[in-house]
Amino acid sequence: MRAALLQIAVRPDEPAGERRARVAALVREQRGADLVLLPELWTCGAFAFDAFRAHAEPLTGPTARAMGEAAAAAQVWLHAGSIVELGPGDVLFNTSLLFAPDGRLHRTYRKIHRFGFDSGEAALMAPGDEIVTAGLPLAPAGLATCYDLRFPEQFRQLTDAGAELLLVTAGWPAARRAHWSLLTRARAVESQAYLLACCTAGTHAGVEQAGHSVVVDPWGEVVAEAGAGEETLVADLDPALVAKTRAGFPVLRDRVLGLPLPR
Repeated sequence: MRAALLQIAVRPDEPAGERRARVAALVREQRGADLVLLPELWTCGAFAFDAFRAHAEPLTGPTARAMGEAAAAAQVWLHAGSIVELGPGDVLFNTSLLFAPDGRLHRTYRKIHRFGFDSGEAALMAPGDEIVTAGLPLAPAGLATCYDLRFPEQFRQLTDAGAELLLVTAGWPAARRAHWSLLTRARAVESQAYLLACCTAGTHAGVEQAGHSVVVDPWGEVVAEAGAGEETLVADLDPALVAKTRAGFPVLRDRVLGLPLPR
């Protein structure tokens, strides 16, 4: 299975419409890949809080239309990163979009853990309330977004739901890139699954982005890693390695849950 992670630079001098067209063209170039992954909130920038409302769009909006057409043209499964979704009652969500090779919107995931400590995204967006998996022909996939990486409980639930491929879209800041490297590997190791994490490059509202999109195998080994700038990262995966790892080192069966808390 071949995956392509498009580490898009979000530049303040590039209008969202032009970036959308540029990214759609990049997706079309990935014909031959099986899966393409984009970063979080690449249309406006994950830290451009003041722009969220202006860039909000429904699931039938311009980004979804452009990405669906691009997925169909390239005939790939496309995780199109996330958008600021304008939901019912004008409520905003950070929503990931997964398209099938025919261009159909296959799954959506509303980010559960919002970053900001009562400000920024945490104050402006509503949380998702559903763990989301997708039965891709390539491998069962679980969806997560950026700050979700800090919550292993979510990834455990994705694993329990059958995920063998963890798809993470992100706008992670460069100031905490060491955490990005640590947490992406940790979530792969504990889940005994492939983890693909696509981050933005560039600067969002003055916040430098980490880049360094990464593909990690079920043993926690880095298969491929990008640099800091805009880049297309391509990696070949062996889906059979997940079952082989879980059978050869069956740590998941030894979990002990439900113990009483100490008094």
